[in-house]
Amino acid sequence: MRISKALGTALLLLGLAAGPAAADDDPKAASAPAAAGTSFRTAAEIGQGQTATAEGSAGDYLYWSFPADAGQRPTVRATVKLPKAHAAETWQLDVYDGLRRRQACQWGAQTRTAAAEAGSVELACVLRTVRAWSEPWANDPLPGTYYVRLTAVGLPTGDLGLPVGAEVRVDAEDMGGAAAVDGRLAEPLVPGSATASAAGDQEDTSAVLSSIEPEDGWTSGWWSDRWVWTAVGGLLAALAGIGGYALTRGSGRPARVPPSA
Repeated sequence: MRISKALGTALLLLGLAAGPAAADDDPKAASAPAAAGTSFRTAAEIGQGQTATAEGSAGDYLYWSFPADAGQRPTVRATVKLPKAHAAETWQLDVYDGLRRRQACQWGAQTRTAAAEAGSVELACVLRTVRAWSEPWANDPLPGTYYVRLTAVGLPTGDLGLPVGAEVRVDAEDMGGAAAVDGRLAEPLVPGSATASAAGDQEDTSAVLSSIEPEDGWTSGWWSDRWVWTAVGGLLAALAGIGGYALTRGSGRPARVPPSA
């Protein structure tokens, strides 16, 4: 009895000691950036599920970047904290893909006007589902790096340079097999990766402008419930064929012929 009690106490202490280490190893527990970039090239990288913060001035362009894989529907939310005294300000949240094409929002308040002396303004943009492949002429969202740009538009002259704070959070919902398409990109749209591959230098990562990727790696959405439904449909079709054959083939015994006189 004493041995089992001592063993239980040791295991409990071991679990308490390992708890903080496990939390530190959690990628989502890693510190999010506390500053934003001023252009596409200097955009601060944030992961899905992280909340990034930044301090700036009214009139600045604030940039962040995040990864999005096939089958995901990203949602970007931003909160701008305004100074106590200011005029009415209009803030806008724009999202661009790896080719720097502006992506439309399915829904969400992408542009909002904060009343004079309002404490904050909240913006949101729900993108379309990222497709694994698309026609070259289409503007569909594709796997790769996405950029968030936050700025004030039509800012009054008296508000230029006023200190502001910003919080940006990116989440993504997995849409499953309903968003699956035939075909896949050879490489995700990560700026700089194509240049590095073309140079033939796989070790040099200095040319890659964005190093962040999804938690499970790129093309993590190759498996979806579309495969399950396809297999279930095939199985049901096979069972229906077997059942139909069993019903129509008869008993298999030849009809009895009366003996001839």
